[in-house]
Amino acid sequence: MFSHKLRYEKAIAQIIHMKPDYSQKATVADIRNRFDNDVERFSNLETGQQSTLDAPLTLELCTEAALKCNPKAQNLLDIGCGAGNYTLKMLEKVPNLNCTLVDLSLPMLEKAKERVSTATHGKVEIIQQDMRELNLPKNHYDIILAAATLHHLRGDEDWELVFAKFYKALKLGGNLWISDLITHDYEPINSIIQEQYGKYLESLGGVEYRQKVFDYVAYEDTPRSLNFQLDLLKKVGFRFTEVLHKHACFAAFGAIK
Repeated sequence: MFSHKLRYEKAIAQIIHMKPDYSQKATVADIRNRFDNDVERFSNLETGQQSTLDAPLTLELCTEAALKCNPKAQNLLDIGCGAGNYTLKMLEKVPNLNCTLVDLSLPMLEKAKERVSTATHGKVEIIQQDMRELNLPKNHYDIILAAATLHHLRGDEDWELVFAKFYKALKLGGNLWISDLITHDYEPINSIIQEQYGKYLESLGGVEYRQKVFDYVAYEDTPRSLNFQLDLLKKVGFRFTEVLHKHACFAAFGAIK
């Protein structure tokens, strides 16, 4: 158990000290394959986000914030849409949006389109693509949602590229809401948070489940801190940033153009 924990902490330390080595990380194909084979679980918020602290709460907060900021929204972009949970919740609040769904996994997209198409009279478009390669229309979307997906980005240049794409794709007054795994910039604090998260995972499925989650985070994910992301949102041009919720190594936050 301790060797796995050390490997996880080493991966986080590499991020913090800006000495990235992503050669042992999951490839885009690896990540796509995992989600291709887990569509049904991710169609259910309770099972798909079991390891995510406060997942139902952050779903509610992000979509409610989007509603309050833009109640007359017409166009929604859902990045890493999975099986469509966030878009479906958004449609409960703002009906008949035109929905653009983006994901690596085609089975996920097909499931999302099936579910979303029954909930809106608007246009539903699916795009199977790495978010870094998206060619998005400028000044087009009223709302962008990105839930449990940005942590798959690697170097700082990836993060800035994607955040800049989001900014350019939004209309003036449009808003972006993110719910995701985060890390912490100061390692002693990060260690405290990881210990607490480990205890939470053990409460769900014991030591084996804790290790399973830590292993796939170490293999697949390169999260950034909340501070890093808020600063970067301002850097690429967003006027306002807001934090909706933070609990241990998960946060819900966003920005308005």
